[in-house]
Amino acid sequence: MTETVHVPLGDRAYDIRIGPGLLEQAGAFLGPLLARPRVAVITDENVAQLHLEALRDGLEKGGISLVFLKLPAGEATKSWGFLEQTVEWLLAQKVERNDVVVALGGGVIGDLVGFAAAILRRGVRFVQVPTSLLAQVDSSVGGKTGINAPQGKNLIGAFHQPSLVLADTDVLSTLRRRDFLAGYGEVIKYGLLGDAIFFQWLEEHGSRISGGDAAARISAVKRSVEMKADIVVRDETEQGDRALLNLGHTFCHALEAATGYSGRLLHGEGVAIGCALAFELSARLGLCSQEDPGRVRTHLRNMRMKADLSDIEGDLPESEKLLELMAQDKKVVDGQLRFVLARGIGQAFVTGDVPASDVRDLLDDALAARRA
Repeated sequence: MTETVHVPLGDRAYDIRIGPGLLEQAGAFLGPLLARPRVAVITDENVAQLHLEALRDGLEKGGISLVFLKLPAGEATKSWGFLEQTVEWLLAQKVERNDVVVALGGGVIGDLVGFAAAILRRGVRFVQVPTSLLAQVDSSVGGKTGINAPQGKNLIGAFHQPSLVLADTDVLSTLRRRDFLAGYGEVIKYGLLGDAIFFQWLEEHGSRISGGDAAARISAVKRSVEMKADIVVRDETEQGDRALLNLGHTFCHALEAATGYSGRLLHGEGVAIGCALAFELSARLGLCSQEDPGRVRTHLRNMRMKADLSDIEGDLPESEKLLELMAQDKKVVDGQLRFVLARGIGQAFVTGDVPASDVRDLLDDALAARRA
């Protein structure tokens, strides 16, 4: 069963295909996009070992050949050095403006390759083939591309929409449980920001999703990308509504920076913790009920996920340093940090009216609980 979500962006419209066995059909899907039967694929070493041959076979069925570049796995790859290596390699392969570059991998590869495609020859087309749950439900959709800077995450980049997204749900079975659950943090985010019924469905079916139920996984991916596509169409370059997609991310990005973008905290884990903190802050400000933060954390813990600062191994800086890291966030406007808060499950909104003292108190309490 294959589902399709269309992203109607005029002459940059594209489809998101969701379902099993899509790598095997890659040639049929990519063929209509190509001026010549050849693509340049960038992936990472781990994904290449698992899925590169399946993609090659699927392309060859459509008479399409590939050249590929393997990069190291991990967040550190989203950097100037590997961006330069990727662009230089694409130029060496004589990739032209009417060719297609393929990003085969998780969010790191998708962001890096998308940015490389955006700046190569002032823009070449690219296709996302996301291999992690996080990438399938979030980072592969919407055209945000980029790399990290020492000052913060995703501070260098461009909006560059893909020409196609192939979300093969079969590949999710090859993920480590921790990586899968990290991606589930982004799935939860969609229910929390704009669809209370979806969040309730996740509470009821989360164990099926993590347990490998194919239909449940397809449903979760489809609803997530439907919500993201709808927001992207309304606000492609994040001037308004698209900021809602950053629920949990202000806290998350600071925590990622504080842990050195290391294996101590995966991005989706930071999103999950950030969502819980955003609801806790909302409750403290009287915006939502006192029960809502508990409901969020209960579902995270039922899914055996990280839910608070106490779940992060190793040292963390004090609240003042975390606030400094938040100040590097892209959502800062005129020096004022903007938060995504909520009036309830599924009722998120963006505001700059959050006293720093309240954020500091929240972090102080979370850090104190961590030390207890």
